[in-house]
Amino acid sequence: MMGFGFRNGLMMAAALTVLAACNPDAEPSGSEIIAPAEAQTAETEAAAPASVSQNVETIHDGMLVMDTHLDTPAYFHSSDYKFSERQTFEEDGTHVDLPRMKEGGLDGGFWVIFTAQGPLDEASYHAARTSAVLRQMAIRELAAKYSDDVELAFKADDAERIAAEGKRIVYQSMENSYPLGTDVSLLETFYAGGLRMVGPVHFRDNQFADSATDVSTNSYGGLSPLGEELVAKANELGMVLDGSHAADETVYDMIELSTTPIILSHTGVDGVYDHYRNIPDELLMAVAEDGGVIQINAYGSYLEALEPSPEREEAMAALEERFGASYYDLDEATREEYVAAREEIEAQYPAPRSTFEKFMEHLLYALDKVGPDHVGMGADWDGGGGVDGMSDITFLPKVTAALLEAGYSEADIQKIWSGNMLRLLREAEEARTSELESPNVLN
Repeated sequence: MMGFGFRNGLMMAAALTVLAACNPDAEPSGSEIIAPAEAQTAETEAAAPASVSQNVETIHDGMLVMDTHLDTPAYFHSSDYKFSERQTFEEDGTHVDLPRMKEGGLDGGFWVIFTAQGPLDEASYHAARTSAVLRQMAIRELAAKYSDDVELAFKADDAERIAAEGKRIVYQSMENSYPLGTDVSLLETFYAGGLRMVGPVHFRDNQFADSATDVSTNSYGGLSPLGEELVAKANELGMVLDGSHAADETVYDMIELSTTPIILSHTGVDGVYDHYRNIPDELLMAVAEDGGVIQINAYGSYLEALEPSPEREEAMAALEERFGASYYDLDEATREEYVAAREEIEAQYPAPRSTFEKFMEHLLYALDKVGPDHVGMGADWDGGGGVDGMSDITFLPKVTAALLEAGYSEADIQKIWSGNMLRLLREAEEARTSELESPNVLN
């Protein structure tokens, strides 16, 4: 039986539409959470801890392993999600919890404050800001509740210290700066709460920039004037700028304007699969030549063209015709009916999934093009990531094994797992000009 987490994921996916997340006319309520074209079902794979040699396990466990895009905070509002208890992808569709972090050797990473794109007006900005503040509070509350096991991180040097104390590392990032409205000084508030990475845009063009997936428009040809202010403010505060979801022109503008190198926290490469969310070789190399880092995601429909299922598409169309496109327009009883009907579709016609081998193809392609100083991993866990052969974070040792097999040294692999992202954060810290402090009010 599918657990509540899976039902919760379906609800998030249905929030504004039942269209696919990669469709520029669609805007799911999560990051890339369980969109119909990439829905994750309990039947797709029987999860088991990654099977690697004892030598690889020892090497992996000895590394500082981090991921730059953990969408797990999307589940923090649910009383049914228990961070301290081991869950399984098969039972509830989640990827991350404390026991699995220990099992897969994931020391932590950047936990995401995500806000879906909405109208560009003051009332909507206010609502988005409230949502973002609550999400940041939820992340901080997690650190307070499980203070023996996790700790908020504010500086690059915090990571090794926290890991050495046997705790998991919690940096914060913002995916979509929409909640800032037209006042970039509000970034200071989130910085004070621990935010250290910020991306200007998500699935649609907003007040700051053009999006990679809003292909029907080209609002600014890159960053807007307000987006340029955002870059300057992030540099002032010592934050890393994230070009994921941004149009290529936007990323080029970020490279040109930022005083420190940028990151793409979860992306893929056009050289393996040409997709709006992936980047061409020229941009891949431009990011690297500027000192930046490209983190490869495990979001299946961005890794390869997945064979569509006519039966699934027909069932999804019937679902939309029956319930409409907006989940939030439904009353509580009808929402339950919708989720039950959606679960039945997922059971009968599961969405096609990509593979671990295809994920590694993207990762190795990027490494071949720009080298281990400029590549890492941002799988989009709990935001749509996960593939056959790597369905959750317990499979991370397989990545280390594959990199060793490909000929990369332990020193190179350590850069890939965390060294590169921490270098960027350290460079941003050293270049900051703001005197604003970020006290850890939990201590």
